[in-house]
Amino acid sequence: CCFFMLGLRVTVLLTSSLMVLGAGLRCVPVSDLEIRKKLIHGGQLLNGLAGPTVMNAAPFLSTTWFSPDERATATAIASLLNYLGAAGAFLVGPLVVPSPNGTSHLLLVSGSNTEHIKDRIEAVLYAEFGMVSLIFSAALAYFPSRPPFPPSVAAASQRLSYRRSFCRLLSNFRFLMIALAYAIPLGVFSGWSGVLDLILTPVHVSQVDAGWIGFWSIVGGCVVGIAMARFADFIRGMLKFILLLLLSGATLASTWFTLTCLNSVTHLPLTTATLYTSCILLGIFLNSSVPIFFELFVETVYPVPEGITCGVVTFLSNIFMGVLLFFLTFYHTEFSWFNWCLPGSCLLSLLLILCFRESYDRLYLDVVVSV
Repeated sequence: CCFFMLGLRVTVLLTSSLMVLGAGLRCVPVSDLEIRKKLIHGGQLLNGLAGPTVMNAAPFLSTTWFSPDERATATAIASLLNYLGAAGAFLVGPLVVPSPNGTSHLLLVSGSNTEHIKDRIEAVLYAEFGMVSLIFSAALAYFPSRPPFPPSVAAASQRLSYRRSFCRLLSNFRFLMIALAYAIPLGVFSGWSGVLDLILTPVHVSQVDAGWIGFWSIVGGCVVGIAMARFADFIRGMLKFILLLLLSGATLASTWFTLTCLNSVTHLPLTTATLYTSCILLGIFLNSSVPIFFELFVETVYPVPEGITCGVVTFLSNIFMGVLLFFLTFYHTEFSWFNWCLPGSCLLSLLLILCFRESYDRLYLDVVVSV
């Protein structure tokens, strides 16, 4: 969060350099397994430090560079592009790196399953290092911190300091309410989607099919999220209404998926089509809500800086995800409880948003002062 106080260019360069260094450490060709393990963990740590900053930069970028009638769309595009990378990961894992028990012709030709899988993993790591190095080079060559002229009054206004921002956030009950409405379902969904192949294995869905389900749910969420954000730019003051629609759909889709997995009790048809449809709809509804949540956070607590606001809610989301995965280490033989966490978290979020009283402080400043 503190990186954003240094400006957008410095923030992007610092975080992208952490990503380059982290990806590079994972590619160091060391034969000693213990040293290699430490290098990989160190690289993952550096990449993790950069991740939240990159994820939270979208509202700061849209406020700095775009006018009030373009901000929601810009936030959606910038934030959801991160999710496209996750969508690619769903495909890269199963398609590029074969499973240990696979029987593809590539494994037969290699003569050693272990060595072949190791080579494929290293190829993925080298490719990731090349991509992040290219992005860092492009940002270093040209990435201005701000436009020559501020696009709005809010973009040129003074923001609260780091300390005052946290005091304002922690004392704002409405912000805490909407932060929990975001963090609980998105944290649960992140943990659930990370082990989706394990959840679908008991119902005879392969890891490749699970990867395609994750891919299309994220891609669909990106498309719907940008469409919803564009609608929010055209008709201002509708963020709460949009979130109610999306979370209602997420609650229904997650309930459908959970009951389908309990087909021995519910007798609902358990087919690949129903699993695909329910999972993809769930991902579409939840992923598309992210930029709408971000815009509502900023509007609610303005003039708190956007990076600090979104950093706090992302931290909360990661806490809920971590707690859920912690319990998974103890209760990993049966996943029905994990599936029920999804509709429960979505329903709780829906109730919190229903009770939330929305306000548009940043938009009010732009409209009133501009007039």
